[in-house]
Amino acid sequence: MKKVLFALMVLVLALSPLMAQGAKEAPADKDYKLVLKMSHVFAPNEQLTKSLNIVVENIKTRTNGAIEIQHYPQGQLAVYKDGVEQVARGAKFISVEDPSYLGDYVPDFNALVGPMLYTSFDAYEYMIKTPLVKNMIKELEEKHNIKVLALDYIFGFRNLKTNKIITKPEDLKGMKIRTPGSQLFIDTINAMGATATPLPFSETISAVQQGVVDGLEGTMDAYGSNGSAEVAKNMAFTKHFLGTCGVYINNDLFNSIPEKYRTIIQEEFTAGAAQMNTEIANNYEATKAMLEAKGNKFNEVDNAAFAAVAGPVYANMKGVTPGIYDTLQAELAKMNK
Repeated sequence: MKKVLFALMVLVLALSPLMAQGAKEAPADKDYKLVLKMSHVFAPNEQLTKSLNIVVENIKTRTNGAIEIQHYPQGQLAVYKDGVEQVARGAKFISVEDPSYLGDYVPDFNALVGPMLYTSFDAYEYMIKTPLVKNMIKELEEKHNIKVLALDYIFGFRNLKTNKIITKPEDLKGMKIRTPGSQLFIDTINAMGATATPLPFSETISAVQQGVVDGLEGTMDAYGSNGSAEVAKNMAFTKHFLGTCGVYINNDLFNSIPEKYRTIIQEEFTAGAAQMNTEIANNYEATKAMLEAKGNKFNEVDNAAFAAVAGPVYANMKGVTPGIYDTLQAELAKMNK
């Protein structure tokens, strides 16, 4: 009997570290809670905000509240360059920005979303799946600790919005056009013939009304949602950029999240991009018709002329891989083969 009791004691002692470890880990996982703040400049009624609201709710539901993302649209928190810097520094923060802001870390991202490069959503979706872009994303994560959750929250082609009919670069001479603070946007608008004027969007509508700037640039969705159609009555279809946002989080922070929650976060941001792109495509004509009914006008432009003047923007990009524009074009050429 003593031998049996002794054997049982030995077994209990042997198993106790494992039992203690299991007891420690289970509550830790069960009690896990992470609150993240997510910021961008889009208005509450723009599609990107609506789609991200769905993503936030789905993540909260699927993680039983373990992951809470507090969503701040319309520039309430850090945006543009400052938002991406928050991510790089390790803040509990998700930045939703044009990929050109990643160009401060990996310059080739500027070329990825450069002027006059894409003619369709599908072309961009194809591009971001190529080994070329995957290597850019890898460099961003390994050297700068920025994790890319998505690059394809596409909100449409960006066009000029003014009170003047614009058909060719010469028509922009002497005009000041509001842009975001991205150097790529500034260089492109200047190359197109206008004077780029970076302003926070919160100041833009009043700046157009007061004549501080002569117009702005943006998409059909924004034109119908953010108030710019009230002050700039004409849209010229320059299609100088394909408007898209990426979603970024600190890589170390992301890897510290339990795997099952990381999987949910990635799945929902991927699904959110697909949902948004479908909505943007489906609502384009209805938004245009609604704006026309309110007196807004639209016109085609000499796209070849604008492409010609915007071409040097690529050559002047700092730090990009030599010949990156030709490389991107070669990748796009493979799309239809």
